[in-house]
Amino acid sequence: MAKYGEGDKRWIVEERADGTNVHNWHWAERDCLEWSRARLSALLAGLTVLDGEGGLTLRTTTLDKLDGEAYVNIRKGKVIPGYELSLTLSWEAEAAAEGGVLAKVAGAAEVPYLADENADEDPDLRVTVRGEETPLARRAKDAFLARGKPLVLEKIREYVAAMAKGGPARDELESKKTPTKAAAAPGGTAPAPAPAVKKDEAAPAPKEKKAKGKDKEGFKTIEMTEKFYCRAKDMYEILMDENRWRGFTQSNARISREVGGEFSLFDGSITGVNEELQEGKLIAQKWRFGSWPDGLYSSVRLVFDEPESGVTVIKLKQTDVPEEDKYGNSTVVENTERGWRELIFQRIRGVFGFGI
Repeated sequence: MAKYGEGDKRWIVEERADGTNVHNWHWAERDCLEWSRARLSALLAGLTVLDGEGGLTLRTTTLDKLDGEAYVNIRKGKVIPGYELSLTLSWEAEAAAEGGVLAKVAGAAEVPYLADENADEDPDLRVTVRGEETPLARRAKDAFLARGKPLVLEKIREYVAAMAKGGPARDELESKKTPTKAAAAPGGTAPAPAPAVKKDEAAPAPKEKKAKGKDKEGFKTIEMTEKFYCRAKDMYEILMDENRWRGFTQSNARISREVGGEFSLFDGSITGVNEELQEGKLIAQKWRFGSWPDGLYSSVRLVFDEPESGVTVIKLKQTDVPEEDKYGNSTVVENTERGWRELIFQRIRGVFGFGI
C-alpha cells in the first residue's frame, strides 16, 4: 500500500511521452465545422419543394453560408456534441407568366441559431425574398413557408441526430465496438463439431494460401477515387506546392518538386520521398507517419485522369500501411484513410472551390 500523500502508481494516469490518448482515456475533441458544412450542404441543397404544382416550381439551390463552431467530445465511446451555427440557404422559384414566358424569383431561408442546447427543438427559420415583392415573390415565399420549411427542418433534424452519434467520428467509434459472437448456423442449429483426431493420426497441416496481390500480414492497402471540378494540372499543382498546402491545411509543409526529393507535411507528422512525378498525371511517393515503426514506409500512387474538360478524377492507392503504430494503436489504417478524405481532398474542394 502506498504511503499517505504518495499515491499508488498503479492507479495514477500519467501523460504518455508520445502524447497518445490510449483507448480514448482522456476526453478528445474533434472539430466538426467542415464536416458540418459538407453534411448540411448535402442535406439541404437541391431539395424540390414544389414540382409544377399549381404552375409553380420551387427548389433550394445552395448552402450559401455556415458560420459558427461545431465539435464532438469523445471519451471511451461516450459522445458529447457541441455546436452553435447560423446558416443561409438559397432558393428559387419559377412560374409561367402571360404569353408562356417563365417568371423567376429567388430568396433565402435563414437559420440564425442552431445549437446543441436546443437539440430537442426546431430552430427558428426565416424566409425572405431577394428583390422586389411581386405577386409571384409573395406566392413563392408563402409556398416555401408552407411546404419548404417543414422539409428543411426535417433535414436539420437529421444533422442534429448525426452529431449526437459522433458526427465524423462515428465510423471510428463503430470500429472500436466489441464484435459480437458469431451467429448460429441457419435454422438455429449449432455448427457441427470438428471430427476428433486419433492419437496415432497426425492432424493435417493447414495449407497456406497466398492470394495474388494480397496484403502482407500486418499491413493494409488503402484505395479511393475522388472527383473534382478542375483541370488535372491544377490538382497536381496544389498537391506539389508547399504554399498551397500551407493554405488549405493551415499547417507547415515543405515539398520538393524533384524525383528523389523529400517532403514534410502537417508540421512534420508526415514525411517521405518522391519516387516518380509526371505533371498532371502521376505522383508516386514513399510516405510515412512519424508514429509508425522506425524505417517503415508505405507506397502512395496518385493517378490523375481528366475524362472531360474541367473534371478531374484522382485514383489513390496506398500500399503497405501498417495496422498498428509503434505505440500499439490499431487505428492507423482508418485514420490514414480519413485523413486523405477529410483533411486533404475535402479541404481542397472547400478552399479552392473544386467541389462536386
